Amino acid sequence: MTRRLYVLGTFAVALLASCGGGDAGGDGLHAPDEEKKEARQASSGEIVLSHDAAREAGVMVSRVAAGDFSGVIPAAGMIMEAAGDESAVVSPVAGTVSFSRPLTEGARVAKGAAMFVISGGRIQDGDPSERARVAYEAARREYDRLKGLAADRLVTESELNAARSEYERARLAYRATGGRRGGGTAVAAPLTGYVKACLVKEGDYVGVGQPLASVTRNSRLYLRADVPQRHYAALASVRSARFRPAYSDSVYDVSRLDGRLLSVGRASAAGSAYIPVTFELRNAAGLLPGAYAEVSLLTAPRRGVLTLPLRAVTEEQGLHFVYIQEDADCYRKREVRLGQSDGERVEILAGLKPGERVVTAGAVHVRLAAASGAIPGHNHNH
Repeated sequence: MTRRLYVLGTFAVALLASCGGGDAGGDGLHAPDEEKKEARQASSGEIVLSHDAAREAGVMVSRVAAGDFSGVIPAAGMIMEAAGDESAVVSPVAGTVSFSRPLTEGARVAKGAAMFVISGGRIQDGDPSERARVAYEAARREYDRLKGLAADRLVTESELNAARSEYERARLAYRATGGRRGGGTAVAAPLTGYVKACLVKEGDYVGVGQPLASVTRNSRLYLRADVPQRHYAALASVRSARFRPAYSDSVYDVSRLDGRLLSVGRASAAGSAYIPVTFELRNAAGLLPGAYAEVSLLTAPRRGVLTLPLRAVTEEQGLHFVYIQEDADCYRKREVRLGQSDGERVEILAGLKPGERVVTAGAVHVRLAAASGAIPGHNHNH
């Protein structure tokens, strides 16, 4: 609060300061002449903000220069799980479901950890796990018996091989049920990750192969942009993309997330006016799969383009403005016409010339100074 009061106080002092640093009372002018001068300069639209007040408010100024700027195709998009990064958890047997632990969306699971137990104790054929255990133990005992007899040459080699095959089959079947004593088949997580969706409730009856849940690593993602068909000819030059998720003001660059262009659609789905363009990227930024995003597809760079950071531009009633610094304490608002934006910078089509000094950070504070009614009263020459 103290810092805020200090900044506001500094603004007030700045508004009363002169733009050129001259003393209004010591320049030899009579009061009527001084009033006329102030009125004339107030009508010029100058904004007075002292150097110290600007620095305290975080105002930064940069010279405008032409440079390379990528062509931009705007599109709506969606963040999705990458193929191979998600796995379904399915039931290996028929029976009723019970949970091994509380499972909610977003819960972390480790590969091989039990998630569900499928019990068939209430169905006609009995519990599959218990049946598999009985068959396995019987096959093991028979195989062990025949191995002892084979040592004394009391059984043929073919009989021993048949017993070994039956034992291996029973062992694999028992292991597939989770190898639980006391009944029930354990269903384990196929990978380490997070529960994306739980598809059953406690006590539900499921069949063989029925999905129980889905687990995702959430380490790789797809960004799918739906591009209007009118941009189809430009899609061949797409090289990267920037995007802003609907839940965030942050802009992410695919190239900075180890991303790559995965595919460009060669046809639209039936009844669709859009062409899909898909990128794969690393989820190092905690991105949310399933979220919508504003996407800027970047095409081949263009040379000699004037651009500014988006934060340098303000909007009033549908018009766009920037603030030009004319000297250390004086600024002027100027209307500009915008072109394409890549999500971080925007093209300036009209209103600026190379070499002019523009407020690129803290423009809102200059705007507040203008709204406060600056009192120029200075000897400023243009």
